[in-house]
Amino acid sequence: MPVMSLYERLKETYGHQNWWPADSPFEMMAGAILVQNTNWNNVGKALARLQPDLSPERIRAMTDEELEERIRPSGFFRMKAQRLRAFLEWFESHGDDVRALQQVETDVLREELLQVKGIGAETADSILLYALYRPVFVIDAYTHRIMNRIGYQFPKKYNQAQAFFEEALPKDEALYNDFHAQFVRHAKEHCKKKPVCEGCPLEPECEKQI
Repeated sequence: MPVMSLYERLKETYGHQNWWPADSPFEMMAGAILVQNTNWNNVGKALARLQPDLSPERIRAMTDEELEERIRPSGFFRMKAQRLRAFLEWFESHGDDVRALQQVETDVLREELLQVKGIGAETADSILLYALYRPVFVIDAYTHRIMNRIGYQFPKKYNQAQAFFEEALPKDEALYNDFHAQFVRHAKEHCKKKPVCEGCPLEPECEKQI
């Protein structure tokens, strides 16, 4: 199945996903760090506990103990508190200003983010795509699971997997955004660790490489 046809099949099934759930670019960026090694339900609880103090200035003013307690539901809360602080140091170097970030080239921003302690390729690309609207395709565990199961010869390395999509699709931020969200939805509905094949929109072509 061509990659674009895969997206169209998923979108026909699930509809447009309106992902990432956040009220501001900063909330999205904080969420991208908190979601590491956990699920979105836990992140939502942590973000709710940060309200109404979900701003760079107010988080910086918190003690380590307070910040850790606020984000405890996200798991690995001590490590994530330090990662948030490292991210905030980088964000401050750009004036805590998303508009200033919009003036920086994507490759430069990505390299800077990857230098921040605790931010890897998936987190950096999530921030670039969902907060800064850059056309970079995000690869995660769901992507690998679905692509391998349905029968694609899918690269294991992150950059090669990303290139697989970016070479097969138009360079379009909105498309990349919704395609990744479709993978997330499909992995939750059907392509779970233990798959639910009945009613799966990809079942007719799936090679079920489980």
